[in-house]
Amino acid sequence: MASSNTKTSVPRDYTTPNFPSLYWLIGPGDVVKPRYLYHIRDIWRFTLFWTILVYEAAHLAVAFYAIAIIWYGGRGGMKPATRMSKGKKEEVEGDKGDGNRNERVLEKLKVLWMVPVVYAFVAGVEAVLAGSVVGLILGAVYNAGGFKMSTWIPFVWSIVNILVLILSSFSIQGGL
Repeated sequence: MASSNTKTSVPRDYTTPNFPSLYWLIGPGDVVKPRYLYHIRDIWRFTLFWTILVYEAAHLAVAFYAIAIIWYGGRGGMKPATRMSKGKKEEVEGDKGDGNRNERVLEKLKVLWMVPVVYAFVAGVEAVLAGSVVGLILGAVYNAGGFKMSTWIPFVWSIVNILVLILSSFSIQGGL
């Protein structure tokens, strides 16, 4: 029985496309110049790079939102703290005057610069892990099937990775 090789062979003049090498999907044939990935290393590298970029963008957006919440405060912002006593509002001791306000601003500034740094570091670690696992699995599947991979596939999987991360952050417990 003759064995037929159905695997896609790598073209002789193949060079790994430069990152990101996304091409316009819609248009006339002379405009659309698709680029493909053939080797596991290339597939892994593109998936890893896209995952790092998408994770960093998402985490830094959340970090800047967190900075806004810290800076402006959830309820009163930079206003002095008050409490209700016998139907009257009173300022809490220690929050009077501009001296304490300046001290609170300085305390907030000490923390604020750390928020994007920590978020970026966490995003990098998560992205390397997720991008490596997904990239290697994609490379193995595409090579086992003998398929060539469009350069759009790693980008799409990086979006899937961040959506899975966002969805996994929610509690799915029922309220019944």
